[in-house]
Amino acid sequence: MLHLRLITPTGQTAEAVRLIEGTVGTTHLVVIPGAARNPAGDVVMCDVAREAADELLSALQELGLESTGSIAVENIDLSLSRRADKAEAEAPGEGADAVLWEHLTEATHEESTLSITYLAFITLATVIAACGVVLDNAILIVGAMAVGPEFGPLAGIGTALVQRAPRLALRSLTALLAGFAVAMAVTVGFSLFMDAVGLFSEEQLEGARPNTGFVYAPDWFSFVVAVLAGAAGTLSLTSAKSGALVGVAISVTTVPAAANAAVALSYGDTGQTWGSTKQLLLNLLGIVVAGTITLLAQKWIWSKQRERSLKARRL
Repeated sequence: MLHLRLITPTGQTAEAVRLIEGTVGTTHLVVIPGAARNPAGDVVMCDVAREAADELLSALQELGLESTGSIAVENIDLSLSRRADKAEAEAPGEGADAVLWEHLTEATHEESTLSITYLAFITLATVIAACGVVLDNAILIVGAMAVGPEFGPLAGIGTALVQRAPRLALRSLTALLAGFAVAMAVTVGFSLFMDAVGLFSEEQLEGARPNTGFVYAPDWFSFVVAVLAGAAGTLSLTSAKSGALVGVAISVTTVPAAANAAVALSYGDTGQTWGSTKQLLLNLLGIVVAGTITLLAQKWIWSKQRERSLKARRL
């Protein structure tokens, strides 16, 4: 269940209440006239089943409440109420399958912002991966994959394509490209420093690396895994399954490929640099394509669910 808290201008309260009462899956409706001060108006609260929330939010936005008042949404971790159970049972579909498009857009907007924290995480992840590829240490590679924040901008690109949001697409693409550019540049400098102090060597990079050699040898399996991970990651975002997102992060070799390309570049190894770059681009493409297709499929499924719900109400 989700909890909605609205601030509505007095003249729009009746319409907002009518929308809430007409939405299957809502309960615990509370109206407090004149309680809001900034902006001035009434406070309207209700609980709504997750699977019915997107339809209700869209209807409330059509009233212009995000401009004239406020729409706040909170997750309810525990609700001990027979009315809430009844509302969930009446709402069409399953809550775990529901997509809150406004929440997804907001989440990907935040995750795809080019911030100092984002640059720090992707740079640290790439530097850790550089140590992993030189030492042929799979544990460091997995750790770097888990630290990398690049799935946020990738999900932002997919969301922007589906929602036709060019600003989100530009923001996500900027964060992705700038993030990897900064991370790889720092990693090149880090590799030169480590070589100068005798901790990295070209022999280590060029030697047999059974545990990490795959990061510069892309093949069709790389693309297949990226597609599967992109679909799983998108589903984890839309269903708020953060544990699944961690699994996605350690499934795709984006950061390790970038790290290997940077280290190889510092030694002038164009073969490994190009191979790693192809691995990186292949994985990025696979994730974006799969994520976009997954979101389109979810949008289509829920549009059909909405149509069936409207037909059932008319009957």
